[in-house]
Amino acid sequence: MNFSTSKRLLTLGASLAALSLGSVAQAQDKNVMIKMSSWVPAQHALNPALQAWGESLKKASGGSLNTTLFPSEQLGKAFDHYDMARDGIADFSYVNPGYQPGRFPIFAATSLPFMITNAKAGSAAVDAWYRNYAAKEMKEVHFCFAFVHDPGAFHSRKKIVSPTDIKGMKVRPATATVGQVITMLGGTNVQASAPESRDMLERGVADAITFPWGSLTLFGIDKVVKYHMDVPFYVTPFVWVMNKDKYTALSTTQKAAVDSHCTSEWAEKVGSAWADFEMAGHTKLAADTNREVYKLTPDQIKAWKDAVAPAEKQWGEDVKKRGEDPAAVMNALRQSLAKYKSAM
Repeated sequence: MNFSTSKRLLTLGASLAALSLGSVAQAQDKNVMIKMSSWVPAQHALNPALQAWGESLKKASGGSLNTTLFPSEQLGKAFDHYDMARDGIADFSYVNPGYQPGRFPIFAATSLPFMITNAKAGSAAVDAWYRNYAAKEMKEVHFCFAFVHDPGAFHSRKKIVSPTDIKGMKVRPATATVGQVITMLGGTNVQASAPESRDMLERGVADAITFPWGSLTLFGIDKVVKYHMDVPFYVTPFVWVMNKDKYTALSTTQKAAVDSHCTSEWAEKVGSAWADFEMAGHTKLAADTNREVYKLTPDQIKAWKDAVAPAEKQWGEDVKKRGEDPAAVMNALRQSLAKYKSAM
């Protein structure tokens, strides 16, 4: 055997040994239990999508990452889910950042009225855009992805047609940004999480709510409202975030598995499952002859857009206070929405 052949055999042997050691290391990854928290009811369309995400994560990790989903606020209230991920009460949390006014002003851009037309491509667009800001604005957690629900509208005990109709009304807003719009139009905000909203309306504490269509029935809110403005007024943006220490403690291969599931593609998958549910809810309510589902004329829509326009200016002031350029942030969002064909 000559020197050249011997050298090649030694190199091949070293490579095989390295591969073998890598396989052993992967095989020896310790099993990790992952607690995932969702505050929506167990039967909500979001939960199967999150479970499918968890099952795919387990497969990608070679079976070492085992997820369990806790729905229906089992681990904590809807308002607390960001801090639950931060503090390790949950390893992954489904968060509505709009439940905490002023805390995440950059992300709030996506809940401005008349921005997004659909939740499928819209989820990918929002996620791709927010990745440039999440590490700074949500630095206490490990950001996984962002997504939105299908456009929601006003659902009320009395008919709302014009923005002037909001004056004097008590409205449960979906997000802090929508809440600013309500205040701007002369209404009063009634703060309540989704699971608490039916009770607020039933007791007359609120006159109207902004909500997506399928979830309206799921939470029983359809039982206490009769009028439904059929216009894509807003979307609520959400995030799926992880406890930082939990991520840091994972092995290299386990981190890679998590990273491969924290993408814009997964944001769209999760958003799409929910979108189908909400659209089916719209069809069901529109067919109910005991309620009024009504569209607006082009002039009426223009009146609404004109009336809510100052909300973007207020959003910009909030973003400036965080040291960001609101024009640049908004331009980046609009470009992402246009790229994904989901802009209003």
